[in-house]
Amino acid sequence: MRANRRVTHGIPPEQLQEMYRLMVAIRTFEEGVERLHKRGLLVGPFHSSVGQEAVAVGVCTALRQDDVITSTHRGHGHLIAKGAQVKRILAELAGRATGYCRGRGGSMHLSDISVGAIGEDGIVGGSIFLATGAALGFQLEGSDRVAVAFFGDGAVGQGIFHECLNLAAMWSLPVVFVCENNQYAHSFPARRLPNAGEVAGRAAAYGLPGVKVDGTDAVAVRAATEEAVARARQAGGATLVEATCYRWRGHNLGDADHLYRSREAVQEAEQRDPVLVMRTYLEGVVNAEELQQLEAGVLEEFEQAWQFAQESPLPDPRVIFDDVPA
Repeated sequence: MRANRRVTHGIPPEQLQEMYRLMVAIRTFEEGVERLHKRGLLVGPFHSSVGQEAVAVGVCTALRQDDVITSTHRGHGHLIAKGAQVKRILAELAGRATGYCRGRGGSMHLSDISVGAIGEDGIVGGSIFLATGAALGFQLEGSDRVAVAFFGDGAVGQGIFHECLNLAAMWSLPVVFVCENNQYAHSFPARRLPNAGEVAGRAAAYGLPGVKVDGTDAVAVRAATEEAVARARQAGGATLVEATCYRWRGHNLGDADHLYRSREAVQEAEQRDPVLVMRTYLEGVVNAEELQQLEAGVLEEFEQAWQFAQESPLPDPRVIFDDVPA
């Protein structure tokens, strides 16, 4: 299907191109880090978001820079989409002093306050209360800023999910709850959750709107997010957005995911590649040569980021207790 036949929701061509660039950047980062792990050049836990790029980009490009996001253990894509520097994310994964947490936070605790990425949280559901608290702060300040919480389908079973939706509903907080339903909470399939894994419908219990959107289509995700953000910014309260997608990789690099799902299911999901879906919006808008240059530029950025990480110093062990409250 050609781009001029697809509904772009009024997004200008240059913004569609930037959305595509961000999605390619996330895919390149995740695949690049995976290769480095396999070669033993990076160590530690790593959770890939390959297959979920459209959610990160669709949501974050609907926000202002001063809006904030909170993220999960699978959050590299969220930070990249919000504007964080690839080289500093990679330096953090490499345990270098130039990383966002000076080499002490690793893959699951990244943040870049300057772009509104106020923190990943390795605790399932932890991102939800961080964003709810930020939204309360914005409301008390009289600001029109909005907070967004990214979380997975597994977090819906945590008490904090229900507590925060309840508070957000009672106080009309400017927060958007974004569930990346990638079909698996580690090895537990979402379809075995109550109501066959339906998440958006749970918003009704709190008197909030719940929206379900195709999480492989960044333009559709952005349209749903823009509506939710506009409602929050105008003191209309919270929205629960469920973006359905598929986790192409295992829970982490050491996950034997073939034990709980078939290769055929993964291959079927790969036929709906979010990056290629986004590329179709650019057909007839951007020529192939421009796209090739864009993709080459993204790859070069990653290679330069890895060089930056390698050349960066390791942290001084004496700073281990810096920034740690007594």
